[in-house]
This record gives sequence, structure tokens and C-alpha cells, in this order.
Amino acid sequence: MLTAILSIADPGFCQDVNKITLNDYYPVSIYKTTQTKIERAKYPVIDFHSHDYPKTGADVAAWVKTMDETGIAKTIILSYATGSKFDSIVDKYLRYRDRFEIWCGFDYTGYDKPGWQQHAIAELNRCYRKGAKGVGELGDKGLGELYSLPVPGYGLHIDDPRMKPLLEKCAELHMPVSIHVAEDAWMYLAADSTNDGLMNAATWKVDESKKGILNHDQLIATLEHAVKENPKTIFIACHLANCCSDLKVLARLFDTYPNLWADIAARYGELAPVPRYTKTFMEKYADRLVYGTDMGISPNMYRSTFRILETEDEHFYERALFNYHWPLYGLALSDDLLRKLYYGNANKILMR
Repeated sequence: MLTAILSIADPGFCQDVNKITLNDYYPVSIYKTTQTKIERAKYPVIDFHSHDYPKTGADVAAWVKTMDETGIAKTIILSYATGSKFDSIVDKYLRYRDRFEIWCGFDYTGYDKPGWQQHAIAELNRCYRKGAKGVGELGDKGLGELYSLPVPGYGLHIDDPRMKPLLEKCAELHMPVSIHVAEDAWMYLAADSTNDGLMNAATWKVDESKKGILNHDQLIATLEHAVKENPKTIFIACHLANCCSDLKVLARLFDTYPNLWADIAARYGELAPVPRYTKTFMEKYADRLVYGTDMGISPNMYRSTFRILETEDEHFYERALFNYHWPLYGLALSDDLLRKLYYGNANKILMR
């Protein structure tokens, strides 16, 4: 009987188990537990972390249709762009300006020379007048602010004194700063048989042998220093500041700095395997978290996030979406928490 069940559940059952690679391992749960299908979010959603995926106006229209079907009221496009690139992105979404906000980057041109902040601030002002309501996604995986178009800021970390005039200008213009620092802990561990996040750990492995690279804890320290030194600037730490394996790190920052928020984008695969741990954290810091995706624009992607956040489903897999082999569990968040996460906290940030 067991053989029959396994044969149905796993088309590769007859394969030689000694020749199946982890990359080809797509487990299918045989538990007869509840499988909830959610077509749209329980409440209207503001996606606080997405990017410029569409190539054409028609692609934008198709995205809006998906947003309508799944309950996404508004999407924040983190363009990390300036100049003509930023302008072209804004123009692409003009028809749906009530559904999208386009955030700009910083112009790091000449950042190795004195006085570069003058033109950087001038460009920030210009992007603001063009419609940018925030800055992001800034990104530092150890070598500096590399998420920037057209000029990356190699060696320039968020707490560098040269960044302070820009961060102060963001506070003056009420422009929140979305920033990605580090990667999650699995990406700093050896990509071997002991790493339970192996496929992602190998794909996003951080090479700590590079000259001048900062490690995870050092990057968290740069974020903390910048948040501390710029109390009037609102910071949104992308991906829970990449502290999913130890949310106590982010909890301490939340407890210390009222100007720090975090998005949960692209970390559903890291959070859903530990539902009680995750839910306890999210309930305690319900006023500091915002929904985000950062995983494309497919209907299934949105619906998978809603299933994780809203349901009590147990032991299911989303290998194709998250690339982990871990079983996932629904968090069954309360209505009050969902309202804050989906739109309440985002509105607070946007209306500051």
C-alpha cells in the first residue's frame, strides 16, 4: 500500500535513489491535511517591494490585471535608478499612476571626489519632482552600495559619513529609504551537506574572501549606525534585514530605533518552516512590518504568499518558487495583524 502511495506521489519513485541529485529533488507531501486555495488577499495590499519587471506598456496593463485579480491595491517599484533611466520607468507607468509608486536611487557619480553630494542631492530633488516618493532599493552585500543605476558606489556603505547629506535630504523631503544589507545566514555557511538551505546557499553564496568585504554582522552594524545617526530618516530594511535565522537581531533594532521598519519580501521560504517562531515575532512587531514580494508578478506568486500568511495549512512545498526543500506552514495571522501588514503600516510610512 505504501509503495502504491509513493509511486503516485513521486513520479521519480523508481529512480535509483543513489543517483538523484538534490537539484532534481522535488518532494510532494502525502499528508492528507487541509490544502487552501486563496485567489485574492483577505484585505487590500500595498506591495512595498517590487521592481520594474514589465518591458512594455502592455506588460504593465497585464500586471495591473493580475493585481486586480489578487487584491494588490498598489505596488512600490524600487527602481534604484536616476537620470534618464528613472524618467523612462516613471513614464512607463504614468497610465496607472494611482497603482504604482516609482522610487529612485542615488546618483553616485564622482563619489570618490569631494563635493559629489551636491549633484547627487540635485538629482534627488529632480527625481522627487518627477514623482519619486522614496529611495531604494539601496543594496550592500559587503562591498558597498552596488544597487544603483547608472553608477554603483563601490566601498560606500550606508553609514559612510559621505552618505549623511543624502540621508538628511531624504528626511527633509519625507522620502523613506529602502535598503538591503547582507544576505541570510545560510549564504555565509559552507555550501555542503550540513547546510539545510543548500540550493539557495549555493546560488547566493557570499564570497567572504573578497578584499574589503564586510560580513553579515558588520553590515547589520552599518545599518544600525545609519539609523541611529539619522533619526529623522525613515529606513525600511529589506527582507527583515536578512536576519531570518535569528530574528532577535532585528527585534533589538526595532526596540531601539523608532525610525526603522522592515519588509518581508522574498523571505516567505525562510519564515514558513518555523511558523510559531515567526508568528510570535510578527505579532510583537506588528506595527513595524510591511508586505513585499520581490519575486516577479505571477498570480501564483502572490497567492502563495497569501496562503503562508493567512492559512493554517501544514507541510506543503513551494520548491519552484523559493528553491528550498523545506516543508512550509501557514502562519494563520490575525485579521488585525494582516490589516497592518498588508496596508496599514505602509500607509503610515507613505503619509509621513
